[in-house]
Amino acid sequence: MAGSVPAQRVLSERPLRIALVAGEASGDLLGAGLVRELKARFPNAEFAGIGGDAMRSAGCQTWHDASELAVMGLTEVLRHLPRLLKLRSAFRQRALEWQPDVFIGIDAPDFNLGIERWLKQRGVRTVHYVSPSVWAWREKRAEKIGNSADLVLCLFPMEPPIYARHGIDARFVGHPMADDIPLQGNREEARATLGLPTSAKVLAVLPGSRLGEISRLGEPFFEAAWQVSERIPGLHVVVPAANPACRQLIEEQLSRSALPEAYSHVLDGQARNARSAADGAVLASGTATLEAMLVECTGYDAVSLQPNSGAQGEYAGLLAIRAYHRSRGEGHRDICLIPDSAHGTNPASAQMCGMKVVVTKTDANGNVDVEDIRLNAEKYSDRLAAIMMTYPSTHGVFEEEVVEICEIIHKHGGQVRSSGVRTFRT
Repeated sequence: MAGSVPAQRVLSERPLRIALVAGEASGDLLGAGLVRELKARFPNAEFAGIGGDAMRSAGCQTWHDASELAVMGLTEVLRHLPRLLKLRSAFRQRALEWQPDVFIGIDAPDFNLGIERWLKQRGVRTVHYVSPSVWAWREKRAEKIGNSADLVLCLFPMEPPIYARHGIDARFVGHPMADDIPLQGNREEARATLGLPTSAKVLAVLPGSRLGEISRLGEPFFEAAWQVSERIPGLHVVVPAANPACRQLIEEQLSRSALPEAYSHVLDGQARNARSAADGAVLASGTATLEAMLVECTGYDAVSLQPNSGAQGEYAGLLAIRAYHRSRGEGHRDICLIPDSAHGTNPASAQMCGMKVVVTKTDANGNVDVEDIRLNAEKYSDRLAAIMMTYPSTHGVFEEEVVEICEIIHKHGGQVRSSGVRTFRT
């Protein structure tokens, strides 16, 4: 058409456009740091997508707030599934109309990898920032991630070599907290910022940044804090809230707790100051744990499982197996064999039961490698506690060689936990 400008030329003359999606508070912080660094290199670049206050402050236009994606657990996801699918569809359409040069998915792999794959198929360069824990289990996920992302940005130095084995471009970029948090924290300064007495004992309570997390962890955390306060009179309890909705829920829970109101402080953000100021912390597992380590604050992690979570069955089964070994005078048995295709809750459940995970091989179809199981069972015969084979990550009780596998494990003193069935030696 006469007078028209080729699309390629139009794109080359407009500023660089980068679309991003962060699905929770920790991703919002990572995204904000990334936006600031990219702005320093590309001053005219435009940023848009899904993010929170930190990304907005850094200069990213947000079409949706990150809190809209902050759900976890099977039941919670299913309850919000229609809304999440509608959000995904709306975002994909908006992104396609905006014509980004690059899309960066920040963590939240269940949401982001699908969007990355969809945009990649339509010619958009894609990046996934924060690798799933392929170094811990299910390394084969790297191939799936590579099908979605042209580039993976890794927080840990051991991750790129794993992706390299699968022909995927991955770069170690480090964790920004390593630079943001000083090696020597200043507790007095943090307390002054929060208006806390310098000589007081302070406990930080961090039940999470998602409403679902807080609803499950908040009340037991505050109960624990109250028990500590009974032993330490004058204990100050500080509770950072990620956003107004989280603050409202936290304040409701605190009002029902026995904690003295005068010594309970709900903060707008300032999680890092809270941890720096604290003598100890009760915190939800996740980014908060890393930050607590970096500010040299002692604490313990907590995870709440939903009542109908499959992980409850895994955990209960392994606890029963450990009790069985102790009843036989073999409490030293602590090795749990887990196939490398297993769902992440398998090794997590084993770790929570105090077991040490040994990963066994599987083929491309998820079938366990019987010979590898045999070798590991022999190697750890005196310490073997169990093997986990749970459908659908593996075939569970539908493994073709399940009888042989049970015989191998039982021969070496272990038990078999398979799809909710605990198989004992007879």
